[in-house]
Amino acid sequence: MNIVILGLSITTSWGNGHATTYRNLVRALNSNAHHVLFLERKLPQRQAAADLGAPDFCQLGTYATLEQLKQYTEQVREADLVIMGSSLSEGSVIGKWIIETAKGIKAFYDLDAPATLTELEGQGPSYLSASLIPAFDLYLSCTGGPALELFEQKYGASMARPLYFSVNPELYHQEYREIKWDLGYLGAYSEDRQSVLQKLMVDAAAQWPEGRFAVAGTKYPEDMGWPGNINMLHHLTPVEHRDFFNSQRFALSLARSGASRFGYTPSMRLFEAAACCTPVISDYWEGIESLFEPESEILITKSASETLRYLREICTSERKAIGTRARRKVMAHHTAAHRAHELETYVGELMSLNTSNEPKLETIS
Repeated sequence: MNIVILGLSITTSWGNGHATTYRNLVRALNSNAHHVLFLERKLPQRQAAADLGAPDFCQLGTYATLEQLKQYTEQVREADLVIMGSSLSEGSVIGKWIIETAKGIKAFYDLDAPATLTELEGQGPSYLSASLIPAFDLYLSCTGGPALELFEQKYGASMARPLYFSVNPELYHQEYREIKWDLGYLGAYSEDRQSVLQKLMVDAAAQWPEGRFAVAGTKYPEDMGWPGNINMLHHLTPVEHRDFFNSQRFALSLARSGASRFGYTPSMRLFEAAACCTPVISDYWEGIESLFEPESEILITKSASETLRYLREICTSERKAIGTRARRKVMAHHTAAHRAHELETYVGELMSLNTSNEPKLETIS
């Protein structure tokens, strides 16, 4: 296929979790012989923080204004598939232009589905007006479960399907590193996750002074007032994630607060840590059992004491076995290649529907 994707950014991952998602998916689509043009808005702060050079797996286009975006009108019009991602500045205007311009399949990829649904209950997000949702042929969501029914039944999406985050096996795998931390957490500062991080990790660190903990991510206030045995790291680029996960005995994964009422949104960091054979300790969210088997492939905690029980009581051999089983599950179901195949399957469904709905010519004898 000839594919055009309009996303937040593929060139920089600083404060932008979308970049890794797009890189994984586009690489996999390129491996399947699809041609991808990725369009992103040219912003000075984004260019300054770029951690991806000229990509060899897609064509990259940039625009500074909506008028400049229209230089890609022909590519959008002739593409077999056009995907618009969430969180785009002036997204509603861009979405309307895509609907009016593209001749092929038009899809919306919601990488912030819980936030989108929350905002749709009020004024609606700036990047997607509710009236546009039925106009897309395909609504892709990082959140599965009830969210998909809401998009279809309440907001009129023609075809809502899950397209979860994924992992690139070439980047994430087990390798020997000196163990620096008993438990590590990778994620940008977020008010809606801070209370859970406090309960499951910070309080655990306070109760176990001998333990070694690490938090890596952007936007954290200078002085969090955390115990001294928590090592605060700055932003890690995607190529540094593997080293981080391989340097800890266990990895902590947290769901976004409020996301569970719409379904389940498995974190990309969850897949990355598991791919490195680092056993994951996670808070509980509805649907986690559909992805990993609790106690066998993932560990569930609801308190600091439960977190500490895992850290202090699980022996080395069992810890490694849990990590190995988790990696096996990720390699079987959650790589970028799996997501590319799922997207191809959804497009195939739409093409079949379009073909079956075409008027049939009667044979004249």
